[in-house]
Amino acid sequence: IDAGTGFENENLIKEIKKYVNEIDYIILTHEHFDHCGGAPALKKFFNAKIAMHVDGAKIIEKGMNIFSSFFGVKQERDNVDIKLKDGDYIDTGRYNLKIIHTPGHSPGSICLYEENKKILFSGDTIFLYGGIGRTDFYGGSRQLLLKSIKKISKFQINALYPGHGEYTEENAYLHIKMAMKTANLL
Repeated sequence: IDAGTGFENENLIKEIKKYVNEIDYIILTHEHFDHCGGAPALKKFFNAKIAMHVDGAKIIEKGMNIFSSFFGVKQERDNVDIKLKDGDYIDTGRYNLKIIHTPGHSPGSICLYEENKKILFSGDTIFLYGGIGRTDFYGGSRQLLLKSIKKISKFQINALYPGHGEYTEENAYLHIKMAMKTANLL
C-alpha cells in the first residue's frame, strides 16, 4: 500500500525482498507524489499492477505536477492497471480490502478496510491522535474531508495504519473519535 516518493526505491526493494519475492498489486491511497512517486519503478521491478481510485488515476496517467513540485521533481506518468471505485474489493489472499472513497485530502483519496480483522489503512485521510489530512493542496476540500471522516467513523475499526506517522493495532476508534473532534463533527 503506497510506494513513497521513489527516492529510496533501491532500499525499498531490498526491504520488500526480505519478506516476499514478488508483489502483485501496488495500491495507492491517493495521487500525491509522496505516496505514488515510486510506483512506476516498483511496478516495473515486480511486474505488479497499480491500483487506485479512478479520480486519482486521471492524475497519474497524465503525469501532472500536483504535489511533486513540493519535492522539486516531476511526477512520472504511468498507466493505472486497476481503477477502483467506492465499494470495490481487492483480495490479496491475506486481506480482502474494501475500497472506501474518502475525498477531501485529494480527489482520489481512498481508505482500505479489512472487515474481518477490523483494520483500516487510512492514507492521508486520518492519522493518530486526532490528525486529519490537509486540504490546502490541489483538489483538496475541507467539506469533502469532513464527510469522509464521518463515513469512516461508521466502520468498526481496531487497527489504524495511516499514510504517515505512528499506527495502532488496538483502540483505533479512540483516534477516529479524536479526528471527529478535530474536524468539529462531535
